[in-house]
Amino acid sequence: MEDTQESLITHLIELRQRLMRALMAIVLVFLGLFHWSNHIYSLLARPLLRTLPKGGQLIATEVTAPFFVPMKVTMLAAFLIALPYVLYQIWSFVAPGLYAHEKRLALPLLVASVLLFFCGMSFAYFIVFPVVFGFISGVTPVGVAMMTDIGKYLDFVMSMFLAFGVTFEVPVLVVLLVRVGVVSVAKLREIRPYMIVTAFVIGAIFTPPDVLSQTMLAVPLWLLYEAGIIAAGMMEKSATSSSESSATS
Repeated sequence: MEDTQESLITHLIELRQRLMRALMAIVLVFLGLFHWSNHIYSLLARPLLRTLPKGGQLIATEVTAPFFVPMKVTMLAAFLIALPYVLYQIWSFVAPGLYAHEKRLALPLLVASVLLFFCGMSFAYFIVFPVVFGFISGVTPVGVAMMTDIGKYLDFVMSMFLAFGVTFEVPVLVVLLVRVGVVSVAKLREIRPYMIVTAFVIGAIFTPPDVLSQTMLAVPLWLLYEAGIIAAGMMEKSATSSSESSATS
């Protein structure tokens, strides 16, 4: 009993140390970026600023918004920059308790999920935002000045980043479900039509109410689902070949 309590305390102390290291990394990166917080926000707002009609601009409707909104963006940037180190701390804490085959599965999925989330954010920033903001700017009625609040713009951008980041995780989710035996590749192919409909429903929920932006989320979601099926099928064939080789030998 005492050994169990000592082991638990040791693990809690290690967890606290690793969380503190991760937090310190984020804080240090944030302090390094603090001086350029306004420039970082301008970079985030560039897709909208480029599409605004003449006279359009971003505005701040709250007294403290010009200070706190760029700080929030800088904190987000600091977290994303420090994310590899944060994940390293988490992996270092979890890995000793995993079996060898679990490590072989978990580490590639962890790395792939991070890369895919960044790809989703990049897709939203470089491809979706210019199209969506250009559409909104183009349908703005004559006599209406398009002036978006910087806080509301940040909320919109964050929701879009989250939507596309999570969407790009679909291949990892598909592979994981197949790997743990929840669903088979054949079943995933069978329900493909339902997933396509679901993709467009998700696009309608998480994007502005126009067909173009909905399609720009739904189509990648569908294609990523197909990519997940292909990856899972390749892993399934590899596992089958390995088991047959073991049985033969």
